[in-house]
Amino acid sequence: MASFVQTNPPIFDEVRWVIQIRQTLEEELEDETEVPVSIFSVPKGLMSTAPDLYTPQQVAIGPYYHWHPEMYEMERYKLAAAKRWQKQLQRIEFKNLVEQLVRLELRVRACYHKYLDFNGETLAWMMAIDASFLLEFLQVYTIKEGKMLSRVSSRMSHLVDYAGRKSAHNAIVRDIVMLENQIPLFILRKMLEFQFASLDEADNMLLMMLMGFYKEVTPFKLMEALPKIQVSAYAHLLDFLYDTIVPKVEEQPEIIEEEGNSEDKKEKGMSPLATPSGGSNYYIRQFCNVIRNMLSKLSKRTIEIVKRLLPANPLKVLLKLPLTILSKLPLFSVLAQPLQSLVSSQVKEEGKSENEAPSVEEITIPSVSDLSNVGVRFVATKGNLASIAFDAKMATLYLPAISLDVHSEAFVRNLVAYEASNASGPLVFTRYTEFMNGIMDSDEDVKLLRERGVISNRLKSDGEVAKLWNGMSKSIRLTKVPFLDKAIEDVNGYYNGRWKVKAGKFMKQYVLGSWQFLAVLAGIVLFLLITWHTFCSVYSCSRIFRIKPTSI
Repeated sequence: MASFVQTNPPIFDEVRWVIQIRQTLEEELEDETEVPVSIFSVPKGLMSTAPDLYTPQQVAIGPYYHWHPEMYEMERYKLAAAKRWQKQLQRIEFKNLVEQLVRLELRVRACYHKYLDFNGETLAWMMAIDASFLLEFLQVYTIKEGKMLSRVSSRMSHLVDYAGRKSAHNAIVRDIVMLENQIPLFILRKMLEFQFASLDEADNMLLMMLMGFYKEVTPFKLMEALPKIQVSAYAHLLDFLYDTIVPKVEEQPEIIEEEGNSEDKKEKGMSPLATPSGGSNYYIRQFCNVIRNMLSKLSKRTIEIVKRLLPANPLKVLLKLPLTILSKLPLFSVLAQPLQSLVSSQVKEEGKSENEAPSVEEITIPSVSDLSNVGVRFVATKGNLASIAFDAKMATLYLPAISLDVHSEAFVRNLVAYEASNASGPLVFTRYTEFMNGIMDSDEDVKLLRERGVISNRLKSDGEVAKLWNGMSKSIRLTKVPFLDKAIEDVNGYYNGRWKVKAGKFMKQYVLGSWQFLAVLAGIVLFLLITWHTFCSVYSCSRIFRIKPTSI
C-alpha cells in the first residue's frame, strides 16, 4: 500500500492554476444559482486557543488535510471502503462514478473557502474515496435505528464500534465533525443515488444516517417532534448538525440602552452616583461631601494620617486606621506594633490578586451557586436552545438538558467556528456558550446542575465540565440574541432584587469599595477620639465615671 503514500505536499503547479482559473471564468455551473462557500478555515482567534480540537488527528475527509503525512495510515481503510462500495453499485463501475463527480468539479470547488491546488480528476477521486469511507462509517448509526445498509468490513471492525467504546471510533467521530474536515453533502447524495433506484430513496437513507449520527454526537436531547428535513438543503454534515440544534433567530436592530439604568452604567464604568437619576444614592453622596468638607478643617496632622491610608486597599484602611490611632496613645503603642506587622504581612498577597486582570470576558450573570443561594431552581427541558427562559414568579431557570462526553468539546467548538464563519445574523450558539460560561465557574456549579438533571456528565469529573465551558469564552464578535438576552436580563433583575444581594453590593460599593466613604468614616472616628482624649486630659474621666484605678 506504500505506492500511493506521499511524504511531502504536492508542489504548486502554476500551469494547472492558470488552467483552473481560465475554466472557472469561461464555464458556468449547471445550476443557475451560485453555490455559496460553506467549508471554511477556522478563524485564527479560535484556532489559537486549542488547535488540536479543530485539526483532525485520525482521518482526513476532504482536501484540506488529505496530503498530511499523519493521515496516510487511514488510506488503506478508505480504499477498503471504496472497494466495498464498488461491489454494491448496481448500474455503473466505480471509475464511471468518478467521471460523474468530475462534472461537479466547479460546484465542489465553490464550496471551499481555500483554493484547492488539485486538478479535476484528482479532486473527484479524492471525493469518491472519502465519501465511500464516510458513508460506510455512518452506516453504524443507521443500524442503530433498526435498518442495515451493509455489514462493516473486517478491516474496519476495529475502527467501527456499535457501542462507541473503541478509542479509534471516538477519534473518527471527533474528526468528522470538524469544520475543516468536511465534504459537500451533494457528493454523498450522488454516491447513494447510484446505489438506489431513485434519488428519493437515496435521500431517505442518507437522512436516516444523519439522524442516527445526530442522536449519537449531539449534547442535546432530541425533541420528540422535528420538522420535516430536506437533505438537499444542507451543505455538509456539520451544517446539518448545526441547523438541527440551533433555532432560527432573525437579526434584531441595534438596541439603544436607556441611560437611567444604573446597572448598565455600572457595566460601562459609570458610577450610579454620577447623576441625580441614581435616586437616594445621589443624596448619600451629597451628605458625604458635606461631612468631608467639614472634616477638612481638622489639623494638618489628621489629614496627613488619612492621606497615607487612602491609597491602600479599603479593607486594609479599616484595619490600619485604628492601629495608627492606638499607636499615638499612651500604653497602646506596645500592642499596636505587632498587630501592624500582622496586617502588613498580607499586603503583598492581596496586591498580587488586585493587579491581575481577568483573562477573559464573561456575560454579567450570577453563577449557579449564587443563584441557588437566593432560591433559584433549575429545571431541565427537552427542547432546543430556544427553551432557555427564566420565570421570576416561580424563581425557576429553564435550561435544555445536555449530555457531555469525550466528543462534546470538539463538537461544540467546531459549531461555534462554523457559526462565526457562516452566520450573517445573530451568533445564537456562540451566545449560548457564553451564557453557560457565565453561570458555571466551579465544580460546585456543575454539581448543582447535574443533580437537577440539566447536565449528564460522562467525563471524568465535574471539574472537566466547568473547564470545558470556561475554555470557550472567546468570541469573534458581539451579538444580540433576543431570547437569551431576555433570560439574562430576567435572571439579573431577580438576583439583584434580593435583599441580601443588595446589602452585599452596598457594603462592597459604598463601604469596602469607596475610599471617599472610608475617608469620611476615618475622619469622624479620629475626630471623636481626639475630642475624647482632649476631654479626658482636661477633666478626670476616672473621677467622672467613677472608675477605680487599678493597682499594679
